[in-house]
Amino acid sequence: MHTVRTGPAIGLIAYVGMQVALLGLLGVTVGLSIVGWIVGLTCGLATNAALAYRSVMLRPADQVTLVRATIVGAVAALTADAFVRSVPMAFVVALAVIALVLDAVDGWVARHTRTASPFGARFDMEVDAFLILVLSVDVSRSVGPWVLAIGAARYVFGVAAWLVRWLREPMPASYWAKTVAAIQGIALTTAVAGAVPTVAIDTVLAIAFALLAESFGHQVWWLARHHHVQPRRPVEAARRMPAHVA
Repeated sequence: MHTVRTGPAIGLIAYVGMQVALLGLLGVTVGLSIVGWIVGLTCGLATNAALAYRSVMLRPADQVTLVRATIVGAVAALTADAFVRSVPMAFVVALAVIALVLDAVDGWVARHTRTASPFGARFDMEVDAFLILVLSVDVSRSVGPWVLAIGAARYVFGVAAWLVRWLREPMPASYWAKTVAAIQGIALTTAVAGAVPTVAIDTVLAIAFALLAESFGHQVWWLARHHHVQPRRPVEAARRMPAHVA
């Protein structure tokens, strides 16, 4: 199976190069302020640094996720730009929709090429989480700051896991958790589009947040019950996967 070895040089050329190209295209079509460029390039460099640090083999599904990360970086750039000038929301919505569609594609590729991996699942989950965070920042400007709780949930859990060791334990694959993450993206993208009345959007986002709270609550409950149980063999440990799968 064809794979790509990541590293400082390849990551810089392949990923940051794609990010610069996409930001340049946005600059030509809708314009991009220095704020947008800084945020977009920071996203590219941060992802490059993370991949270089891990120095893993990028499998076919991971390459799709990498393209999605590039698009999410562009969404972040436009969202940051919206704080300093008027930005056509149609472009934000279009890019977010493409990123959400590719979220399904990378999972399909992973399954059909039999190249699913714990790294791929984690990479996919982190790109999902960052897209949700960026969209929640955008939506908070019109709906209210409470929406930021949707985007911050993954990172609050991450801080808690850093403080409480058993929260870092792997969990069995959960398609429900993946579905809930997709619901957040769809609900937030709908809110950005402004295609439905404000009252309806508030309700949709409240339901999405309730589902997210239930999903994280279930993970904490499961880990609290099973963190003391150790796999009997190394093979069993290797088979355990994170809650969010690619």
